[in-house]
Amino acid sequence: MSTVPVTPIPARRDTACPFAPPPAYTEAAGTGPVSRAELPDGSPCWLVTGYQEVRTVLSDRRFSADVRRPAFPFLVEGRRELIAANPSFLRLDDPEHARLRRMVTGEFLVKRVEAMRPGIQRIVDEALDRMTAGGGPADLVADFALPVPSLVICLLLGVPYEDREAFQANSRLLLATEAAGEDFARAQKEMLDYLAGLAERKRSEPGEDILSRLAARDDLTVREIAATGVLLLVAGHETTANMIALSTALLLRHPEQAARLADPAAVPGAVEELLRLLTIVHTGVPRLAVEDVELGGALIRAGDGVMAMLSTANRDDRLFGTEGHPGADEVDLARDARRHVAFGFGVHQCLGQPLARAELQIALATLFRRLPGLRLAVAREALEFRADALIYGLRALPVAW
Repeated sequence: MSTVPVTPIPARRDTACPFAPPPAYTEAAGTGPVSRAELPDGSPCWLVTGYQEVRTVLSDRRFSADVRRPAFPFLVEGRRELIAANPSFLRLDDPEHARLRRMVTGEFLVKRVEAMRPGIQRIVDEALDRMTAGGGPADLVADFALPVPSLVICLLLGVPYEDREAFQANSRLLLATEAAGEDFARAQKEMLDYLAGLAERKRSEPGEDILSRLAARDDLTVREIAATGVLLLVAGHETTANMIALSTALLLRHPEQAARLADPAAVPGAVEELLRLLTIVHTGVPRLAVEDVELGGALIRAGDGVMAMLSTANRDDRLFGTEGHPGADEVDLARDARRHVAFGFGVHQCLGQPLARAELQIALATLFRRLPGLRLAVAREALEFRADALIYGLRALPVAW
């Protein structure tokens, strides 16, 4: 065992630097790319913070994503049985993972997403029309950042948008690290039952949507469809919504950077830099070693839990602190950040990343073009960040223009 202090997971953020990873993670990274850590239930695990080492953990088959393995590391106590009983393909290994993922991969291909851009633009414009109709101020989270990806994923999946209050509330509970066990169990059951019911209806009344296409297959059970639906619905709106709000809050602190969004050619690269710097999957990605692995100067034994920290990997100066740009802890929308791991890496990397990129590019560019006077309507110190969730974000973002 190392004499380096054991890092608690999850660690507390520094409220003075709300866009940076928790200091405990960056301090651990300073001692080496792999160090010892402790999960909330007291069990030990390895904290992997270096860029190359994180990519190895996420792509090497000696590290398992299967939550049904008895020693698999969990960030929240009391959820092992509930999650293991209804795993999405994100929490399985091949060949099960590949079989289920393959059935929806085509829905998120770049070519298909590019064809959706006019529709996404229309949704963004209409959301801004509604937000600005009253003259302001407004909550950018509730009035723009959340409705845009929610409506997009509802249309794709075939989920009625009028049901958004229920699934958004349950999504927050599923992602909350401090939600009571019974609240998590209820939210999980309601989401699974809701998607299973939709799938059943679509078998007799199909539409032009993902759930209908899944329901038409005879090689999927309703529960498998429901688990996939929950993953796509939750990830499809929570992640992008938080990225829109966080990106806006950061850019309001750096108007000289926000000005780059006026150049359409600069927008894709700007979004990659925001994804890199903000890395909203801020608690890390869990894996279980199934063989002994030497990594970053440490010997990880079979049966050891591992947490791959995307946030510190994305701030590795060896990769992103390039000449002519500020250090990796600073925002620079001109930086080439395309090698970031904000969407993960390897076979489990985010399936919906083409859609997320398109939504972010359109939403942020349109927001700052249409509202050049956008500003915070409260003091910076009054902003509340969602540090108690698996996906980092803002509870609200009051703005005026």
